[in-house]
Amino acid sequence: MLIETETTRLLIDAGKNAKTLCRALGELSLMPEQLDAIIITHDHRDHTAALPVFLKHHPRPVHAVEASAQVIAMDMDESARACLLRHPPLYTADIGNIQVSSFITPHDSRFSVGYRLRVAASDGMHEIGYATDIGYVTEDVRRGLRGCETVVLESNHDREMLLTGPYPRQLKERIFSRYGHLANDDSAAFAAELAEQGLQNLMLAHLSEQNNDPAIAYEEFVMALGGENRVHIAVAAPDRIVEL
Repeated sequence: MLIETETTRLLIDAGKNAKTLCRALGELSLMPEQLDAIIITHDHRDHTAALPVFLKHHPRPVHAVEASAQVIAMDMDESARACLLRHPPLYTADIGNIQVSSFITPHDSRFSVGYRLRVAASDGMHEIGYATDIGYVTEDVRRGLRGCETVVLESNHDREMLLTGPYPRQLKERIFSRYGHLANDDSAAFAAELAEQGLQNLMLAHLSEQNNDPAIAYEEFVMALGGENRVHIAVAAPDRIVEL
């Protein structure tokens, strides 16, 4: 996820691989060196796999909690490890005109956080919330996203598709667990809460390609939010850039 303001460009997580990441930045007419920083939610490879090669060629500051940084650093050479800025679980960092604050999320990685971003722009203060890879909505997550006008929120799977799909039982149980991933219906119900607290723009993120369908997820949220016009909804895609 790229957050771009008038003066700052901030990347949240860096999965896939370095080539894919550089190509995506190129599609946005950006050079890797134009990134002010990368912030990491957790250590799973679908969120960090691009870092070792990317940082070797394009060193940028990478903010991560200490527990995640320890895992990420294992795959890095010395030059890439030097880019890691290590933080306690709850931290705040000023990156350009964006203030980043972490909050704890329930997921089965070494450690996992979401982020609340406060953007000081020419037209006033804007608050963006980011939470993917959450097994269930905790009070920490609620506090982290409450009052944000824009939110990126996990909508990982449709329960019936996951239940009847091809995944082995152990993996299904992991995804369904309180430290797995958030289902469409639970995520939509939470979005309805956030809409009562000022939510205007919502991106559905981290959709499973096997156990979800963008149209199904979108309709679930439209129903929960009481219509298409109440909140602007975008659905992230695995193979192309989607703008919110």
